[in-house]
Amino acid sequence: MDKRDYYEVLGVRRDCDDKALKSAFRKLAMKYHPDRNADDGDAEVRFKEVNEAYETLRDPQRRAAYDRFGHAAFENGGGGFNPDFASSMSNIFDDIFGDFMGGGRQRSGRSGRERGADLRYDMEITLEEAFAGKTAEIEVPTKVVCSTCSGGGARPGTTPSTCSTCDGHGRVRAAQGFFSIERTCPTCHGRGSVITDPCDVCHGSGRTTEERQLSVNIPAGIEDGTRIRLAAEGEAGLRGGVAGDLYIFLSISPHEFFQRDGADIFCRVPISITTAALGGDFQVPTIDSGLTKVKVPAGTQTGRQFRLKGKGMPVLRSSRVGDMYIQVAVETPQNLTRRQRELLEEFEKEASANNHPESSGFFTRVKDFLEGLGG
Repeated sequence: MDKRDYYEVLGVRRDCDDKALKSAFRKLAMKYHPDRNADDGDAEVRFKEVNEAYETLRDPQRRAAYDRFGHAAFENGGGGFNPDFASSMSNIFDDIFGDFMGGGRQRSGRSGRERGADLRYDMEITLEEAFAGKTAEIEVPTKVVCSTCSGGGARPGTTPSTCSTCDGHGRVRAAQGFFSIERTCPTCHGRGSVITDPCDVCHGSGRTTEERQLSVNIPAGIEDGTRIRLAAEGEAGLRGGVAGDLYIFLSISPHEFFQRDGADIFCRVPISITTAALGGDFQVPTIDSGLTKVKVPAGTQTGRQFRLKGKGMPVLRSSRVGDMYIQVAVETPQNLTRRQRELLEEFEKEASANNHPESSGFFTRVKDFLEGLGG
């Protein structure tokens, strides 16, 4: 069967640069790699085809020859592939993939040690707790090192045996013509050894599940959505591998009186129409569990804000403190008695534009606007 055009194999233009060529190869190699397609023979064929195309086009001299003569440039010994193709491809993969597939061999080696998984814990706190800070005790279900086998997975007094499939290397190699493909050993899964007599407690995994009690320090001023990382408090690693991390995701529950905006706190307070008109004062709670008096001048309107300096939230990792803002809402009286209605009607008769400057001014402008339309 005739070979496909190398540029077509990689899905790139003939004038593509090295970066585009490398990117295309990376995507296709990950897609068709035999370790990801163990039961797909077609994927292995495609993987070899992709490797062959990239090995040719990545070299400027070979690419120039291919652009001029096509596949004929490498027939009958005409500048064909390096006989040590396995070594060549190993260098390519180390350069492109790093930790992916082959790149992790040096780090994991024959020990089979794997880093434990990271864990997430959702915690809800009150606004008062965010203001003052606290130390919280939590229980986290997680995997810990098996105390019976000390994480090794083998029954105490026994040791794992060398894998007979890979002779302890953790990887096996299959050669076909010019190609030599190395993959993780299917028997030992890259560890180089197998446990023939597993631990009775963890059944060879080296880990058991238990509830761990941990203390979490929540600093004063922390904000909603903050993530706290507890290093090495996640799942234990496999066979002595390092533990993962635990991430605490904080949310602050809604407050009955206060709304928070950064370091500032807002509180809406309804006041009577008489207090707004004549002036007065009232007391409001503060986030530090205290009370403070707010004076209202005569003629106060709905929406007016009063600032209480330094009564807001502390700013995380600083000495600065936000402010508290009191926003008043003038409440219209309801369920009036006959006498109350009479008093309000008497007030309305005596009222002038000076008593309601905003509404009087508004309706005057509306009148002028309508007269302008009619004229």
